[in-house]
Amino acid sequence: MIPALTASDMGHRVKRKFPFRQTKWYAREDSNLHPLRDRNLNPARLPIPPLARPVSFRKKWPFGQSAFFIVTPMPHQHTAPLVRFLMLNWRDPRNPLAGGAERVTLAYLRGLVERGHEVTWFANAFPGGAPEEMIDGIRVLREGGKFTAWMAARKWHSEQDPFDLVIDQHHGIPWYAPNWCPDKCVAYIHEVLGPIWDAFYPWPLSAIGRWQERLTLRQYREVPFWTASDYTRELLAEEGVETIVQIPYGVGTRALEELPEKELDEPLRLITVSRLAPNKQVDHAVAAVWCLREHYHLEATLEIVGQGQCEMEIRQTVKQLELEGCVTFRGGLNEADKDAALREAHFLLHTSVREGWGLNVVEANAMGTPAIVYPSPGLVESTRHRETGLVADEDSPEGLAAMIAEVQSHEGAYQDWRQAARDRSRTFHWDEVLPMACDQLEVWAMGE
Repeated sequence: MIPALTASDMGHRVKRKFPFRQTKWYAREDSNLHPLRDRNLNPARLPIPPLARPVSFRKKWPFGQSAFFIVTPMPHQHTAPLVRFLMLNWRDPRNPLAGGAERVTLAYLRGLVERGHEVTWFANAFPGGAPEEMIDGIRVLREGGKFTAWMAARKWHSEQDPFDLVIDQHHGIPWYAPNWCPDKCVAYIHEVLGPIWDAFYPWPLSAIGRWQERLTLRQYREVPFWTASDYTRELLAEEGVETIVQIPYGVGTRALEELPEKELDEPLRLITVSRLAPNKQVDHAVAAVWCLREHYHLEATLEIVGQGQCEMEIRQTVKQLELEGCVTFRGGLNEADKDAALREAHFLLHTSVREGWGLNVVEANAMGTPAIVYPSPGLVESTRHRETGLVADEDSPEGLAAMIAEVQSHEGAYQDWRQAARDRSRTFHWDEVLPMACDQLEVWAMGE
């Protein structure tokens, strides 16, 4: 049996290479090497990250055991030495296709910069994007495309001094950093794409995408994973990932101190806020408005906030359903205008196939606006049914319309949802989330 590790053990580490070239960390004790993780090791003896609370341990075959952790706040004084971080992510904040993933990534990295650390973000190139620029103290580098950026990153990395932590962010296709990078690596994932492949690609490309994603997760099973979603954590465990740390998302929207009066009367003011991409299914929200008017004789308007590749298709749907008078395209809005639009709406509608979480749900909640969402992974976590909003019985425009029509006569419940949604949103502000997130990243970087 491998002996338990002491604090002094943790200070003397060496590295050995393992399959898929993933680095395993060892502690030196009495001149013998002992793995910090062994598949025959009792889970109770695993070294638990000091900022993480164990949730459960599962024995997974044939890939070994999964250790689940949720990062929770702990009072401490920041004394970490300065370290070097590298984020590998396909998009950066200036990319025209940047979305919620880039917003939260920027917040995490900005927090590290504010602690005095050196942070680099390597991303895909895009038309009009400079090869290099500084964003909020973060060095942003751009080179390569969807399938070639990882090779550009590999070449660039080979010419750099070592990083203390490399963060390999997955969006269906990873950067394969554990295979070419000798530095410590963690994988960051928002959602396992699964059915999202079908929304973007026809068969057989969608089937190939699903297959390679499952294969990749199994190859990464010994790499620590970081996610925010319960559902994503469970899917990772099913694929054999051994260590999963759950760090919640944050939002920059501050909850209103006092909620303005907002009666649930007609016309119902509905809003969507997202990229206009195939997996977001914003056309379903448009169809739900048509159902409300035609089947339930309810007057409703819809504001569509966001831009993307599906805008023309959605506009065509609006025209076909003769909804030009009640559907408005707002385009991309700045934060102040977006908050104002959310504050005026009765409900946020979210019809995505799958989400890592649903940041715009919490942003709407902060403005006192409940959400009505599809029963999709991620959205059922950001929305508490009949507490902070509603989860439709089925993922269809008809099901969404039925749920909206049902609550139209529940004025008292609606006001309770507004209050509960606003109160819960406070727990997701970056002031609450960012310190614990940066603490965990420092722990990984320093090898604790």
